[in-house]
Amino acid sequence: MIPATFDYEIAESAEQAVALLGEREGAKLLAGGHSLLPAMKLRISRPSLLVDVARIADLAYVRDADEQIAIGALTRHKHVHDAELLREHCPVVSHAAGLIGDPQVRHRGTIGGTLAYGDPASDLPAVILALDGELVVRGAQGERTIAASDFFRGVFETAVGPEEMLVEVRVPKLGVMAGWSYLKMSRRAQDWATVAVAAVVERSNGSIGNAAIGLTNMGATPLRAAAAEEAIAKGAGIEEAAAAIPEGTDPPSDLAASAEFRRHLARVLGRRALEQAVAR
Repeated sequence: MIPATFDYEIAESAEQAVALLGEREGAKLLAGGHSLLPAMKLRISRPSLLVDVARIADLAYVRDADEQIAIGALTRHKHVHDAELLREHCPVVSHAAGLIGDPQVRHRGTIGGTLAYGDPASDLPAVILALDGELVVRGAQGERTIAASDFFRGVFETAVGPEEMLVEVRVPKLGVMAGWSYLKMSRRAQDWATVAVAAVVERSNGSIGNAAIGLTNMGATPLRAAAAEEAIAKGAGIEEAAAAIPEGTDPPSDLAASAEFRRHLARVLGRRALEQAVAR
């Protein structure tokens, strides 16, 4: 289909982008456009104004920020995947970025776009959630930092206000005793994940001390497998913890899979992800 009529402006800075958002009700930001443009073609989204932020070069970076790594919101997935700083200190993020879509998508899509759009089938939201990452949002009144646990609010709904812009993502540096994994199952190589599991564990003598488990496409938002995390904290083994992963989730039923099959996939992928995280 053809999108509904809209106006178009190019922003040269984050401040200009925020100002343009404030001038028009229904305005939306455009970066890579891989999620927004298909929604516009289906007329699921009908922005009155598109504010193109893809040319704001100072929001494309990966930097050392003491105990964290700061990633500019307009950093392309390809650059996230290739960043040596992430590969050294938080490799689960670079690994997951390399699994997104196809090379064309990874060269154009941005980390900020995929997080701000709030699609529960996206790869990086569950990873950032498992890492207890932080997201920096800028508006007319300045910046605010939002914990990943408070950022995702519903299907295509996040804590970013209508006149705000996500400008930075912050993830922790993982210590030498940390293990990680991100595994997903898709019907085809370039499809959205039917289900995916991100696991970040604290290893102790070849076993798990604590674990953070993020789930993709198991509800209206990325989720933490709280029951499984609690079981591990109480000394449960991987098999027992994996069986608890679907607890508290509400996976959809669609053409890709039924809700029950998604619960099964979460258990299988969760067990494999935990095993891989301990072994890595």
